[in-house]
Amino acid sequence: MMPIEKLRMVVLASLMAALMAVGAYIHIPIGPVPIVLTNLFVLLSGLLLGSRWGLASVGLYLLVGTIGMPVFYGGKGGLAHILGPTGGYLFGFAFSAWLTGFISERSRHSLIGGIMGVIIGSLSVYCFGVPWLKMIANMSWNKAWMVGMIPFLPGDAVKAVVAIVLTRAVRPMLNRQFINE
Repeated sequence: MMPIEKLRMVVLASLMAALMAVGAYIHIPIGPVPIVLTNLFVLLSGLLLGSRWGLASVGLYLLVGTIGMPVFYGGKGGLAHILGPTGGYLFGFAFSAWLTGFISERSRHSLIGGIMGVIIGSLSVYCFGVPWLKMIANMSWNKAWMVGMIPFLPGDAVKAVVAIVLTRAVRPMLNRQFINE
């Protein structure tokens, strides 16, 4: 990768991390796990930046939040937040970005590949979040699914559609080369 291309990807990954933080401020508290827009930007980072840089963008978001910057839902941050009821979802974001990007890359960024990526990527967040919530909150499996996944599925479906639409609109702009001759 050329140095200018690497710099471009670092800037884009940083931008996606910043958008994840903005998405966390747009939240609806409905219990131990709030509805946030962060996962929309997690999906976008995987689709637009690919598996490696999508993971890097979520990693940056998590690092900044872990050291105490107020980037998690409700303007929170710190290690205690990572270790709280939403910690599993936060770690699931990293896997989701990577997996969404991986599926999209393997399908050569086709529409079907993008759709499969956002569906599987969205559901993968729950593979980390629900067991973590069950353990931290000492819930039964049934209650953890009912509190930590079921209420979020309709909103996640909308976010997945928005991620696909935005990706189809933004990717051509990101793929342009701006060279001064």
